[in-house]
Parts: sequence; C-alpha cells; structure tokens
Amino acid sequence: MDMTEDIRAMIAAERRDQLELLRNLTEEQWDAPSLCEGWRVKEVVAHTTLPYRSSTGRVLMEMLKSAGRFNHASDRMAKQDARNLTTDELISTIEANIDHPWTPPGGGPLGALSHEVIHGLDITKALDLDRQVPHERLRPILESMTPRSVKYFKADLTNKRLEATDLDWTFGEGEPIKRPAQELLLLVCGRRI
Repeated sequence: MDMTEDIRAMIAAERRDQLELLRNLTEEQWDAPSLCEGWRVKEVVAHTTLPYRSSTGRVLMEMLKSAGRFNHASDRMAKQDARNLTTDELISTIEANIDHPWTPPGGGPLGALSHEVIHGLDITKALDLDRQVPHERLRPILESMTPRSVKYFKADLTNKRLEATDLDWTFGEGEPIKRPAQELLLLVCGRRI
C-alpha cells in the first residue's frame, strides 16, 4: 500500500470514529459551541460534510458573494446548512461518504485527513469528550506542519517550542509547551484550548 492509500484508509477510519461519536450526541451537545469561533457542533459537521452535499457551482457562487474570501463563504454555508439540515441528515451524509475521495484545493489526501481530524477535535475538545485520535493519524498531520501552516491559522507561536508528551514530535524554538500531540495540533491551528 502506498502512502496515499494509507492516508485514505486513515480518513475513512476517522470518519467512522466520528460517525459513532456523533450518533451518540444529545441535541444539547449538537447545539453546544465548538472550538471553531462562532460555530456550534452542528455548524462544524455541516462544514465537514459540505463537499459531499454541495455542487462546485454553489461553492463558486458563495465565493463570489464573499469577494473570494473562502472563510467568509465557508462560514455562511455552514450556518445556512446547519439551519436547513437535521442532525440525522448530517449523520446520514457522513455514513454515505466514509470513502469519499474529496480533498481540499491544493491539500491532497493529507489535507483531507487534517480537515477531518482537526474539526473532530474542535467538537470533542469543546464537549470535553475523552476521545484520543490515534497517533498514526496525528503523526503525518503534525509532521507536515510548517511556519506557513501556522501563519494560515493565525496562531501566535513566536518563541515557543511545542513538545508532544505522547509521541516524538516538536515544532518551533523557544519556551517549551509540553502537551499531548492532539492538543498541540489544536494550538498550531490557532484554537484556544
């Protein structure tokens, strides 16, 4: 199996794990805030399932309405879809797309794995659920992090060295911040944890 097949298998496994988790959430948990600023859990799931439900035309139209600002368009679509879809419809969408080959523009399969894992953590960490992302899924994401990634997420890691306490990974220089790998991934992505 080549690396792309390995990553695709990890994506499918992550979707399966999240599907089981989401099936057990209460309505109150679906309506609870996530780590994504301004999004409840339901908006996060609407966002992660968008590629399976929306046409390229819709995404392009929303981008035009947002003057090319992807995050602005993404926010509007997530909020609109969360209003219009039930939690059962969102769960069914994930179930029907476990092996979907979607990748973010320019991100490839590793970008898709990052998308699934990070947004999954946005949910589980915010809900204080004891879910540990398997290290074999975290490792390729963390190893792909660059200063450009940090800049994209607007994380301020100036003079900080991230040191995972549960796997062999470090990032940056300066004052050490020692935490489990999945918490460090959230810091790299600009989340407040």
